[in-house]
This record gives sequence, structure tokens and C-alpha cells, in this order.
Amino acid sequence: MFEDAAGDPVPVDVGQPSDGFPTQADAETWIGETWRDLLDAGVEQVRLLEDAHEVYGPMSLRPAE
Repeated sequence: MFEDAAGDPVPVDVGQPSDGFPTQADAETWIGETWRDLLDAGVEQVRLLEDAHEVYGPMSLRPAE
């Protein structure tokens, strides 16, 4: 799930598979490869879901200062 800084959903299409990712590791790898594009699209944080249940999050896409 993609969210702005307030936690509101951000609809984006940055090439994620429409049917989701086969594993958590695949999802994490994809986020690691596309976080800059997500930020450019207005996404500030992400939540990882599995079958509509939150696995973890929110995770900021901003680099630690």
C-alpha cells in the first residue's frame, strides 16, 4: 500500500505486478529498486500487506538523516 506523509493512500502505477508479489522478499526487493520513483510519484511511506493483513509498516521511503 502506498501512502502520503499523512497515511492517506496514493494511487500510483510504477510497474508493480497487478497480482502482487510471490514472496515478501520479492516485494522488498522491488521497493528497494523503485523507492525513488515512488517518492517522485508522491509516495512517502509504504505498508507491506499479505492477503489484506499488514505484515509491516508504515516504512518511510525517505533516507535516514
